Amino acid sequence: MKRIFLAFFCIGMIFHGGSPPVSLASENVTVVLDWFVNPDHGPLFIALEKGFFAERGLNVEFQVPSNPNDPPKLAAAKKADIAVSYQPQHYLHIDQGLPLVRFATLVATPLNTLVVLADSDIKSIADLKGKTVGYSIGGFETVLLKVMLERQGLPLDAIKMVNVNFSLSPSLFSGATDAVIGAFRNFELNQMDIAGRPGRAFYVEEHGIPPYDELILVAHHDYVKSTKLKKFVAALEAGVQFIINHPEESWKLFIRGRKDLDNKLNRLAWRDTLPRFALRPGALDRTRYQRFAEFLKKQNLIKNIPPLESYAVELP
Repeated sequence: MKRIFLAFFCIGMIFHGGSPPVSLASENVTVVLDWFVNPDHGPLFIALEKGFFAERGLNVEFQVPSNPNDPPKLAAAKKADIAVSYQPQHYLHIDQGLPLVRFATLVATPLNTLVVLADSDIKSIADLKGKTVGYSIGGFETVLLKVMLERQGLPLDAIKMVNVNFSLSPSLFSGATDAVIGAFRNFELNQMDIAGRPGRAFYVEEHGIPPYDELILVAHHDYVKSTKLKKFVAALEAGVQFIINHPEESWKLFIRGRKDLDNKLNRLAWRDTLPRFALRPGALDRTRYQRFAEFLKKQNLIKNIPPLESYAVELP
């Protein structure tokens, strides 16, 4: 995740191993995360720690990218077997010609929100008129604001947008912005509570944005028939099931060997992310994916809508 925790980025770049000896595994799988390790990646690391990958003959290595824009590109270039990505960005990558396919989901709901301070006079989206809204990444976040405002009869130029370069919460605290888009509901809101400046969120899916999967797994389309991907999804599902059944034990496994993750912010984020994990990570909601493609096309973020099976699959 690009938007948060830069101060916590002190972990190693590569993570190996699991509970069983890696010698039990016969096939190597390289997974490039979207950003540094955080609770959004819980099912992946629980599957690792519980040995669910090794049980299926997989030796899985997780890598943290030096640039969060790189993971899909690495997968497209076959320099990694799997990349963690985002459903909205996936359509843009496909539109750019990257040979990628979504084959599993990690986080099955949007995390993106528009956030204001809890004591702000902004009580509705309509109250944004004349206000300053901070953002980190243009394009999709601009579209989110545009659509949310349009539902209130307001044009995008009814607000002033400023790039706060990932300093979302600090820009609210300092008064540089009245609201921010791109704040993740499982992190920034907890971060603001910890700082003693609680926030209030407007959830994008409640204000005109079609629901979507936040975090997905993508691979080169040449790998779709690979048995490694099928085994990977099976292990991932076992990891999700273990988290749901044993949340406290799972938290301890998640931070085992990664003590830098053991802090209040991550504990709260773990709690808030748990109900958002995809319980059936390999399942594909075809209607949902098609609907979101049509939304992006209508907003001119993509030029064409390709056949669904060319960019998203449910492995047999």
